[in-house]
Amino acid sequence: MTNLGYSMEDPIAATATALAPAALGIVRTSGKGCIDKIAAVFSRPKALLAAGANTLVYGWIIEHTQRDGTPYDRRIDEVMLGVYRAPKSFTGEDMVEIYCHGGVSVVREILALLLRSGFRQAERGEYTFRAYINGKADLTKAEAVREIIDSKTGASRQRAASRLSGGLLERINSVKKLITDSLASIEVAIEYPEDEETIADSFDSSKLTTAQRELALLVDSWRSERLYQEGAKVVLCGRTNAGKSRLFNALLKEDRSIVSDIEGTTRDYLESTVSFDGIPATIFDTAGLRWTSDPIEAQGVERTKELSCDADLLLYLVDSVQGLNDEDKDFIASASKKAPVILVWNKSDKEDALPLPPPCEDWQDAVSISAKMGIGIGDLIDAVKRLLTAGTDTTKDSVGLGSERQKESVAEALERVTHALKTAESGEYGLDAVVQDLEDSLDSLGEVTGEVTPDDILESIFSHFCVGK
Repeated sequence: MTNLGYSMEDPIAATATALAPAALGIVRTSGKGCIDKIAAVFSRPKALLAAGANTLVYGWIIEHTQRDGTPYDRRIDEVMLGVYRAPKSFTGEDMVEIYCHGGVSVVREILALLLRSGFRQAERGEYTFRAYINGKADLTKAEAVREIIDSKTGASRQRAASRLSGGLLERINSVKKLITDSLASIEVAIEYPEDEETIADSFDSSKLTTAQRELALLVDSWRSERLYQEGAKVVLCGRTNAGKSRLFNALLKEDRSIVSDIEGTTRDYLESTVSFDGIPATIFDTAGLRWTSDPIEAQGVERTKELSCDADLLLYLVDSVQGLNDEDKDFIASASKKAPVILVWNKSDKEDALPLPPPCEDWQDAVSISAKMGIGIGDLIDAVKRLLTAGTDTTKDSVGLGSERQKESVAEALERVTHALKTAESGEYGLDAVVQDLEDSLDSLGEVTGEVTPDDILESIFSHFCVGK
């Protein structure tokens, strides 16, 4: 296997913390000879070289230079060194992490010194790639590292952490064992039959049927996992003065949008991120729907309609004092053909508020709220989560797939196992064809974990990591 331009022989270095003022900064190194090379720029080289695995060593990073022609050791920063020795490290190689003060200048100067001292600048994802190559992590764990870094809510982080802890690998391996056991029994029957008629009768489909069911569940799991990773697009819409901006602020728990009784205050959409009970979402506050001669407001109304066509969920707000009119009903009927709609019956705290309308096929749910008083916001959040997760398994009991790549490979394995069952049942092609299908399914599952993975897939995975990871 090629290694995507990474040289596994080079010791590498990179910053592992953001280049921004902070209490601490971390410069991470890994590879053959990294401990010796850092000892050469450390005030206590003997202590570092003698340090055991998983220990800390105090000292200074120094640069050997000259002043007025005389050798001089220039101190750069007071540091702690974390020492990790192969194979018990993240990468499986010798590693040293430099914990320094978090000034941008300090971190940059230490990294520059290391690059002048024989280290190579690490590429994106190279530390995790080395962990994968050295058997410290399979691809499901490697991808989970990036998922945790990119997670938008605590719920999405927890789901990624389940994959990082090996939950998905364990689930994949259990399916592979079912397929492998079935494959072994078929091959024995083919190689050592008592007579040709008993070969077909020796096939037991029970384990393959279980594998098929488990693979189907894994494929379906990607729908909910993608929701927690990528989030949803939720659009607030409705007539002017329905309370969209106030609800926008209530969901964000901050005053982002201007609230006014003057119609047409919101002329363009605002967007922000919010969590609906752990589900990340981008929420849009839009211009009120009405006819207007103002060209700027009219453009805002058109953008509202465009956003509504591309939404995952619409929250249609109605002033409960005024109630639904024909324009509301027409818009909801049209919009509901493209995305689920929740009818949000706002200002329900007012004495002259009309009762919540009865269920209607044009909206999937209806909730009474008062955005101003904060009444019903919890019920609205529950309704949003319920609709966004409809038809998906969002329980935490089982670990799901973490990427589109994984989903495609598992779907291929499912297709081949399904074909194997149909082939065995028909008896048209013999069990040799079943064996081929099952071997292909194992290859597909091997791509999920990294046992069988083309280099272009590896490049796609690791190139999206940050440099220090």
